[in-house]
Amino acid sequence: MTETTMPQDKARLRAWPYWLTLTFGPLVILAVIKGGWYVALIPAYGWVLMPLLDVVLGQDLRNPDPDTPESELFWFRLLTIIWFPIQFCLVFGALFYVTRVADYGVWEALAIMFGIGVTTGTVGIVYAHELFHKANKLERNLGDLLMALVLYGHFRTEHLLVHHPYVGTGRDTVTARYNEGFHRAFARVLMTGFGSAWRAEKAMLARKGLPPTHLSNPIWKYLGLQAGFLALAFGIGGWVGLGLFAFQALVAVWQLELTNYVEHYGLTRKYLGEGKYEPVKPHHSWDSAHQVSGALLINLQRHADHHVHPMRRFPLLQVYDASEVPMLPTGYPPMTALAMVPPLWRRMFNPRVRAWRRQFYPEIEDWGPYKTLSHPDPAAR
Repeated sequence: MTETTMPQDKARLRAWPYWLTLTFGPLVILAVIKGGWYVALIPAYGWVLMPLLDVVLGQDLRNPDPDTPESELFWFRLLTIIWFPIQFCLVFGALFYVTRVADYGVWEALAIMFGIGVTTGTVGIVYAHELFHKANKLERNLGDLLMALVLYGHFRTEHLLVHHPYVGTGRDTVTARYNEGFHRAFARVLMTGFGSAWRAEKAMLARKGLPPTHLSNPIWKYLGLQAGFLALAFGIGGWVGLGLFAFQALVAVWQLELTNYVEHYGLTRKYLGEGKYEPVKPHHSWDSAHQVSGALLINLQRHADHHVHPMRRFPLLQVYDASEVPMLPTGYPPMTALAMVPPLWRRMFNPRVRAWRRQFYPEIEDWGPYKTLSHPDPAAR
């Protein structure tokens, strides 16, 4: 399998398109101060304007040089590093204004925090994902702080120790099963994700001869950061502030798990017997090369290459040829909206999954266990 078969010349790296995501900041401030219909600006920006621009500007099928040195990626890295203090101020500034300054009703306050949750999910969690995939301690800590702001700190462990090694198998909590609607998948992930992360860290510590309660278990760090932010929310706005903070976190996590659902729906790894599966390959992720939503989500949509090269920085992620990976018909925002209506989702994607099976696994005749991911779990690593 070649890394990419796209024939275009190497793309010139440009940081400024990705910095457009900072425009979410003024939209949040407008929504918080003005209220009313201004609260619709945030979802309209991310869910309507960006997909429309995708239609107008289309895909970007060029690939940058994957061996570009770190010294040339300063402005790309800086964007992800500065987002935590921005998000911190937006979230807690909004809580202060809504609970202590403005006289908004319940529904208007919830609408404002919904918009903030869209921001902390669309930008914050995506940036956290980029940061905690890196070995640099500063970046990993910033990723943990961003995840704590949405009360989902265990996602780092679950993503790195479970999702990446076990994607496309029953061991992975976020690989959506064939025919599994999003709402059912979302409930399943919420109920099983933390336990899965705890077991992964427990196994890691056991290999070092340590108990799971050892202070080096990062779960304690996640919980401590989340407790600190909950206390701050309570200190600012009392029980109302606490509830509004938790509500934006739920909205952000909903955005995250919608994305996870779209990225791997129905795609499974071939079972080789005796608890063994084939290695992760590019065709185990749904991909997209739409350039505007790609900039908004810092190339998260180039998901196939991310799974093959998880440490690769976002501006260097590659696009694969359609003969090598399954391609989404649009960028992520319209696909996540479609996933909210399971019958329509299945009508569009079940035929695509079946075509994917015929393309990559013509030798498999019985897809029953793959539909439910009921093969034995992979052997622990």
